[in-house]
Amino acid sequence: MTKRMNPIVDFVFKRIFGTEENKDLLLSFLNATLKPEEGKQLQEITLVDPHINADQVGDKASILDVRGKTKTGEQINIEVQLHNKYDMEKRSLYYWAKMYEGQLAEGEPYRNLRKTVTISIVDFSYLPSKSYHSVFRLREDKEKFVLTDNLEIHFLELPKLGAEHQETSDLLVKWLLFLKAESETKLEELAMSEPTIRKAVNVLEFLNQDKEARKLYEMREMALKDELNMIEGAKAEGERQKAKEVAKNLLAMDMTVEMVAKATGLPTEEIEKLKQQLH
Repeated sequence: MTKRMNPIVDFVFKRIFGTEENKDLLLSFLNATLKPEEGKQLQEITLVDPHINADQVGDKASILDVRGKTKTGEQINIEVQLHNKYDMEKRSLYYWAKMYEGQLAEGEPYRNLRKTVTISIVDFSYLPSKSYHSVFRLREDKEKFVLTDNLEIHFLELPKLGAEHQETSDLLVKWLLFLKAESETKLEELAMSEPTIRKAVNVLEFLNQDKEARKLYEMREMALKDELNMIEGAKAEGERQKAKEVAKNLLAMDMTVEMVAKATGLPTEEIEKLKQQLH
């Protein structure tokens, strides 16, 4: 049996939510996330760059996000992340700033700037909050009034959905459980409870059976694994360099090679070389 595609992989997420034929799914997800006041739900959205090409899929540096523009000019960007790339808060703020700044042509007045929203869906725990949904805006510290609603950043952390969320009427939770896709039984249960999720499950099933989609999915998985290996390699190298600096300091304090090896985890041969360099 062919392994089911993971909807949190950005290629699959974009095929489900970022195409013209599935804009109803995107609108459902956005209304569930943004929770606008009654009567102000999003009814229309224009997709920005809904296309995916093979070069993007195979490039580990590509970002296959879903970006849209509302009828009133508000910009919304959704990205999904399988792995912790670190500095997510700075990354999200940077993307928000690029989108916000990019609205104005030279000479245009600032009043033309429209609200810009970024939504990061991550498959790892990142923020100190216990909540699966965190929302950030510009508020005054003491009196808590909002300076402007033009900035809005959402984090949706999938691992923070627990057993208490399995039986719910909250549409956002249902969408996030769909993205977790823990079992066929759960997907069917979600599909039975919500027509838009039923359609999303059908799209996912179609992608699973489509040979071209399967090929692109496997390419994307490979690119993301390469990216993860680079991140982990860089992290390991950074930790190794720190350990070497600690070892040099300990050697300078006349600690034995064996004691330094025990303290840093570095091999004795490497510490012997460091000792020679010091002398």
